[in-house]
Amino acid sequence: MGRGRKKAQEAKEALFKRVYGVKPNTFNKMLSILQKEFAVMHKSGGKPPSLTPEDKLYITLKYLRDYRTMESIAVEYGVCKGTICLSIQWVEDTLIKDGTFKLPEKRVLKRKSATVEFIVVDVTESPINRPKYNQKEYYSGKKNVIH
Repeated sequence: MGRGRKKAQEAKEALFKRVYGVKPNTFNKMLSILQKEFAVMHKSGGKPPSLTPEDKLYITLKYLRDYRTMESIAVEYGVCKGTICLSIQWVEDTLIKDGTFKLPEKRVLKRKSATVEFIVVDVTESPINRPKYNQKEYYSGKKNVIH
């Protein structure tokens, strides 16, 4: 009976990794970092946020893993696209700032992919040989309807 539970647990972990792109242990570590930062941000009270840190992490992982649009995620969670965008940015910035996970900053990614390739196309005018004799047979030279 112990082996069956272990296999079921491994199957759940494998499914979680396929769906979200991280193992459950990694997810829990990320979530604890986000919850600490969230508690610091909201310790003085105020309007309760529409999304929990867990929701924000799920949203970020779905966005990065499935290439879903922010609009489709927003409809699923019942918030606007701007809330989804801010949530993703907050999760990424918080995890980068913490330093536990080795996430490259966005500026580093942009610098590495800043290789520019040029394709040059010669579009200079070149003369076209026009017929000199008997041109009247097929071209009048005018597009005027009135003669």
